[in-house]
Amino acid sequence: MFSFMNPGAESGPTTWTVSELTAYIRELFELDYRLQEVEVSGEISNFTRAASGHLYFTLKDGAAQIKCVMWRSQAERLRFRPAEGDAVLARGRISVYDAGGVYQLYAERLMPAGRGDLALAFERLKEQLAGEGLFDPETKQPIPTFPRKIGIVTSSGAAALRDILTVLQRRNPLVAVLIAPTLVQGDLAPPQIVRALRWLDDRDDIDTIIIARGGGSIEDLWAFNDERVARAVFAARHPIISGVGHETDFTITDFVADLRAPTPSAAAELAAPDLSNIRPYIQQTSRALADGLANAIAQRRETLRARLRLLWLLSPRRTVDADRQQIDALTDRMARAAQRLLDRRAGRLAVAQAGLTAVSPLGTLARGFAIVRDGDGHLIRSVTQARPGEAITIQVSDGVLGGRIDGQGRASG
Repeated sequence: MFSFMNPGAESGPTTWTVSELTAYIRELFELDYRLQEVEVSGEISNFTRAASGHLYFTLKDGAAQIKCVMWRSQAERLRFRPAEGDAVLARGRISVYDAGGVYQLYAERLMPAGRGDLALAFERLKEQLAGEGLFDPETKQPIPTFPRKIGIVTSSGAAALRDILTVLQRRNPLVAVLIAPTLVQGDLAPPQIVRALRWLDDRDDIDTIIIARGGGSIEDLWAFNDERVARAVFAARHPIISGVGHETDFTITDFVADLRAPTPSAAAELAAPDLSNIRPYIQQTSRALADGLANAIAQRRETLRARLRLLWLLSPRRTVDADRQQIDALTDRMARAAQRLLDRRAGRLAVAQAGLTAVSPLGTLARGFAIVRDGDGHLIRSVTQARPGEAITIQVSDGVLGGRIDGQGRASG
């Protein structure tokens, strides 16, 4: 036992260390037998199952709350699976957790006592929206594989935003990000979330929208169970990924969204591909495309060759070429035959010309004879035809001479 007064001190309170004071308070709890076996009713909030198997949660009602822990040995004997929003009866003892400086209920038994008000409201809205078709798989939009810009609806100072940005920067730094900051908790959060979502959805440069916040109790996440938010998500023309809470948390927004992610970080992973994983695929695809293109070109080239060969066989060009050559040969033969004919005719003509020349007056003239004509151009064959004083022409071999018949019947020039 610890005493409040230091007997050796004259006045003033005793100075305690934090450990001493906490141990004293714990002892006070443990000495009160009424607190060593209590049964508390309330609604489960902030429920967590640790990797060790221990359960950590809060029991609350409309005015207060108390932290609770149930060790794995007791948790393994439970006949139901506790969940956020469950109304339960917890039996155990009250003591102090020294390291945290808080008193808490160490539960040994846990029994369901119905659903809490928030859980009932969640189920009613879930059933209503499901009946209206807001959860139907047919209404879900596919998430773009290679987004250019991602919109994010969350609190500007939240750890969830830092987690999303870190994941996007690591996986795909080429993706642009546009943040629409909003409250994510409290009565003012739903209209702000709707406003932020609609602002992003009205833009044409957005490919995917992430709605996110970190984990918390059902009260902390209640803004994402609001009907206004659910209907805004359903009406959005851009695909939406919901990354609200932890893996065990479910909200109405998760059901309405096109894709539900267990955490904000997981939402970022689903929104953008990892470039390190895509690069080998791109290289492999590029090689496959190059090989396929080369094969296609080779096949087309061979097909073209075959068709050219067939075209050559069916083409009239060979016949035309042969006929053209034959025409050239016939033309040459005709030219030679014509030349030979002309040569023969020329020889015969020369012989005939020589014969004609021999009997021609011109030949006679060439031998020294002359042709005399009267003024009318008639040949004078005899002197009896010449009249004195008549003009005459004398044709010799190289020209014509003029003259006149004198009175004695002789020609004078």
